[in-house]
Amino acid sequence: MVTLRQPGGTRLGDRIRGVLLDSKSEAELGEIAPAAEMALMFADRAQSLHQVILPALERGEIVLCDRYTDSSEAYQGAGRGLGAERVLAMHRAACDNVQPDLTLLLLPPLDASLARARRRNDRHVRQHGTDENRFEREGDDFYRRVYEQYRTIAARDPHRVVLLDQPETIAQVAARIAAVVHERLGNHERAHESFAEVSTESAP
Repeated sequence: MVTLRQPGGTRLGDRIRGVLLDSKSEAELGEIAPAAEMALMFADRAQSLHQVILPALERGEIVLCDRYTDSSEAYQGAGRGLGAERVLAMHRAACDNVQPDLTLLLLPPLDASLARARRRNDRHVRQHGTDENRFEREGDDFYRRVYEQYRTIAARDPHRVVLLDQPETIAQVAARIAAVVHERLGNHERAHESFAEVSTESAP
C-alpha cells in the first residue's frame, strides 16, 4: 500500500505545503489570493498524481491519500467563495478528472472538529517547530461553509463518498471503516489497483 497526504507527499508538494499551511506565510509573502491558493493546491495534486499515485496504480498497488479534490471544493470552492464548478474545472484540467474509487469522509460535529485540529497543530509546533495553523485562523462562517459543502459532496456522490458522522469511539469508527473498505474495495474488480481518499474534517 502507498500512503500520502495532500498537500505534500512529494518534494514539490512539501514545499507547497509549507506555503499554504504555515500561518507566517502571508506575513512573509503577502496575502495569498483564493485563486492562487487553489492553483497551488492543484499543482501539488498534479505532482502527486504524476509522481506517486498513477505509478503506484500501474504497479497494482492500493493508494491511500489523506485529502484530495473534495477538500479543495470545500475549502477553496465554498470557504473561499470560488464556487464548486471552478474547482471541478481545475480538477479536470490539472488531474485529468482522476477520482478515488472510495472516499471516507470523517465529519464530526464542527466545534469538536476545530478544537481537535487546533490541539493537533499545537502539538505539531511543539514536536516539529513548524506552524500549520493558517487555515485554523479562519472564523466560524468560513468553517460552516466548508462543513456544509462536504455534506453536499457526500449527498451528490454517495457511491464514492461514505460519510462517517456519528458519535462513536475510535474502535467503532475503525470497525466501520474496515467494513466499508472490505465491501467497496474487496469486491472491486481491480481491488489490487484501487485509489482511496480519507478526509478528516472539517479542519485541515
